[in-house]
Amino acid sequence: MKVCVYGTGAVGGGLIGRLHKGGAEVSAVARGAMLEAICTKGLVVHTTIDEVVAKIRASESTADLGPQDAVIVTVKAPALPDVAAGIGPLLGPKTVVVFAMNGIPWWYFLRHGGEHEGRQLARIDPNDAIRKAVAIERVIGCVVYRGSEIVEPGVIRVESPKGRLVMGAPDGREMPEIDALAKVMEATDLAIEKTATIRTTVWAKATQNICSGLLGCLTGTTPKATYSDPVCADAVRTIVAEISAVAQAFGHKTGVDAEKLLAAQKNQTHISSIILDILKGRRMEFDALFAAPAELGRLKGVPTPTFDLLSALVKAKAREVGSYAD
Repeated sequence: MKVCVYGTGAVGGGLIGRLHKGGAEVSAVARGAMLEAICTKGLVVHTTIDEVVAKIRASESTADLGPQDAVIVTVKAPALPDVAAGIGPLLGPKTVVVFAMNGIPWWYFLRHGGEHEGRQLARIDPNDAIRKAVAIERVIGCVVYRGSEIVEPGVIRVESPKGRLVMGAPDGREMPEIDALAKVMEATDLAIEKTATIRTTVWAKATQNICSGLLGCLTGTTPKATYSDPVCADAVRTIVAEISAVAQAFGHKTGVDAEKLLAAQKNQTHISSIILDILKGRRMEFDALFAAPAELGRLKGVPTPTFDLLSALVKAKAREVGSYAD
């Protein structure tokens, strides 16, 4: 199976290790120091159970890699216009494209059904660039539960002893390509799950990321440093309730329990990428993770005052450091 991973950050790099070890013919779209490291020494992925050295083809140009059986897009949402411009050479007649990204996805209202079918999310997909580049029939939604980080260019450390990828078509149909990907990716530290309701999982993961992301971006710290404070814990409870109400308005019961979330993450010392982005003044995933859920809440008339306040504060801080521009 030919699989190209579009984006070699922590998530993409970690998946390359599993694909390579599973026997896939893996390539990667990369750039800068990461591209140089992969081309000279391969990509080294340290997990809790093994070390994989993936000597793979990598290029900044998709034309060098050619058509694939599957493309896994792991870039951050602000990079989607670049993906739209470059993905064409990777697409053959039957290529599927897995979008393994955070927040509300660009395809959310495609094959959604009902009154909002086809609605544009302009901040996530400006000018419908990715919608025009990748037909919805190719799309597989993917939610990643797997903590990892870039140690240095060409070296990834996966911290999760048991990660999960949840995959599903936007319209819930069976896609044999998911089974094919599972065959080359599943391992004792990574489970591949199929779902007919991928948007429910999107909302569940987004709720977790929103809580840690809002507080983390404002404080520059981890859940361990904030969730132990009773006032911050109450804020998490309120945010969970507000975002869950928005998801419920769209017919998705996330199952996220605030007390379980607080208990599970109160000792988390991993600094997520969106916090690092704002600390380093890099472009952040504000629209997919914060602006889009707010837009969907307004669309259904669901009030989210605490979420809105904290999002506004994060936006102000992000503008100040150069991580966000309207």
